Amino acid sequence: MSERLQPGDTAPAFTLPDADGNPVSLSDYAGRKVIVYFYPAALTPGCTKQACDFTDNLDLLAGAGYDVIGVSPDKPEKLARFREKENLKVTLVADPDKKVLEAYGAFGEKKLYGKTVTGVIRSTVIVDEEGKVERALYNVKATGHVAKLIRDLAL
Repeated sequence: MSERLQPGDTAPAFTLPDADGNPVSLSDYAGRKVIVYFYPAALTPGCTKQACDFTDNLDLLAGAGYDVIGVSPDKPEKLARFREKENLKVTLVADPDKKVLEAYGAFGEKKLYGKTVTGVIRSTVIVDEEGKVERALYNVKATGHVAKLIRDLAL
């Protein structure tokens, strides 16, 4: 089980390919707040709902100084299909070897339909302008999570 991040921790640095295969690094966002969210699989109902909710609220979040990056173990080609099919505006990055998922505590044992399985733990980590963890939320729900996040951030 990977360690969960706590507020005040330095967010693990990463560089991952986006849906077009271009590198995206956390350091590219220095000086901005970043919502890094981890989801199990593109093109599945819950993950689609969550990605669409982030896309629908992107202007509000960006206006408040937040960028959004979605991380999944999918390959860039699948992320490109997901983005096109759902008209997503959030940055989606691929972590097929799950190194970043593990570094953020978003991969490990979880309950799925009453069974313990190993997989992606739906999580959201908010990184501040200095690269520190402001909030780390684990086992979040796909539906309603973005609305709750906006309320919690008082946006």
